[in-house]
Amino acid sequence: MSLPRRTRPRSPFRTAALAGTAVLAAAALTACSGGPGAAGADEEDGRGAKPATRISVNLSGKQAAAGEPVRVTLAEGTLKQVTVTGSDGATLAGAVSADGRTWTSARKAAPGTSYTVEARDDQGGTARADFATAAPGKVNKLTLAPGKNTTVGIGQPLSIVFDHPVKNKAEVEKHLKVTTSNSTTGSWGWMQDWSGKDRVDWRPEKYWQSGTKVTLKAELNGIDSGEAGGWFVRDYTTGFTVGRNQLVKVDLDTHRLKLLRDGAVVKDVPVSGGTPGGDKASWRGRTVLMSKEGTINMRSETVGLGDAYDKMVDYSMRLTWSGMYAHAAPWNARYMGSANRSSGCIGMTDADAKWVYEQVQVGDPFEVEGADTKGTQALNNGYGDWNVSWADWQAKSALR
Repeated sequence: MSLPRRTRPRSPFRTAALAGTAVLAAAALTACSGGPGAAGADEEDGRGAKPATRISVNLSGKQAAAGEPVRVTLAEGTLKQVTVTGSDGATLAGAVSADGRTWTSARKAAPGTSYTVEARDDQGGTARADFATAAPGKVNKLTLAPGKNTTVGIGQPLSIVFDHPVKNKAEVEKHLKVTTSNSTTGSWGWMQDWSGKDRVDWRPEKYWQSGTKVTLKAELNGIDSGEAGGWFVRDYTTGFTVGRNQLVKVDLDTHRLKLLRDGAVVKDVPVSGGTPGGDKASWRGRTVLMSKEGTINMRSETVGLGDAYDKMVDYSMRLTWSGMYAHAAPWNARYMGSANRSSGCIGMTDADAKWVYEQVQVGDPFEVEGADTKGTQALNNGYGDWNVSWADWQAKSALR
C-alpha cells in the first residue's frame, strides 16, 4: 500500500522591496511532533498564516534627498531590529521608538550613497528596501590644525578652515565633537580666516594643561553647509597631545625675551622688535607659534613694505600670517637689548635664536607687550584666539 504523497508546506518567511515600502512576513513556527508548538493543518496550507505586514521607509528611489534621517515605520507589530547599510559599508546607528513602530537613524543620509534597509519584527519576519540619494552638486572639505598625532604647546587651538562658505554654522558645530583626557571644557568660536575662508577654532578658557590628549570627531557626512557651501561627504577624526608647559614673554619696552617652563624663567635674551611709529612696528598680544620654518627668504614686498629688504633668515619662527616672526637678526645686533629697529619681527643673535628655536614647540604662546607696538594682533592673523576674553570667545559659538 502506497502512502499518500505529502506536500511540503510553503514557508511564510520572505522578504520584499517595494520602492521604499517593504513587506515584513512572520517567520514559520516549527516543532518535531504534535504539541503546543506544532504547526496545525490550517497553518500548513497557509489558511492560518498571519497577513503580511508592511513597513515604509521615508526615503525611496534613486534620487532621494540627502541630509534627512532614515525612518522605518511598521504598520503592525513591533520592530526588533533595523540595519541601514551604505554603499561605503558603513551602517547608520538608530533607535526604535517607545511604541516599537518606528526606527529612526541617529545620522543623516549622505549624498551620492546607496542604502539597503533590513528590518526584523518581533515575530522574526524580515523585510528589505533599497534607495539611493542624489549626488552632491558641490562638496565642502576642511583643513585641520594641528596635524594628527602631533605634540603641541599649551596655546595651540584646534582649528578648522573650510573650503567653501558655511552658512549653516550651528548645524555644522553640533557635529564637531571634542573630547579630552582630563575633561577640559572649551568652546568653538567662528571667524573669517586670514585667507578669507570660514574658520572655527576650539580653545579652553585658559591655556591647556600639559599632557592633555585631545580628540576631534567631526561627524559631518551628510551635513549641508548651506548656500554656496555644498555638502560634506565624509567624517574627519584627528587628535593631538599637549606638550611641555612653557611660554615665551617678550617685553619690547625692556627689549627682552624670556622663555618660561612650568612658570620658571629658563632663558632671558636681548631682542630688538619692530621700529615704532608705522607699519614696521610689531604686533602685541598673546599669539601662538604657528610653525618653525628654519632658514627662509624674507622679502619686504610680500608684507607691503616695498623693497626695504631681501634676506635669507635663519631660525625663523612664524607668529602671524602677516609676516611677524621671531628669528636670528645679526645685522641688527647693535640694537638688541636697547632699541626696537626691525621691520616688525623680533630679532635675536644667531646663538640666542638657535637656542630658542630648539626649545620652543609649535603651539607655544608668545606674549608680546610694549608701548612701541602698533596694536593687538587680529583674531584671525594666525592664532589670536587668546586676545579675546572667555565670555567674548564663547559668544562666537553658533550655538550660543
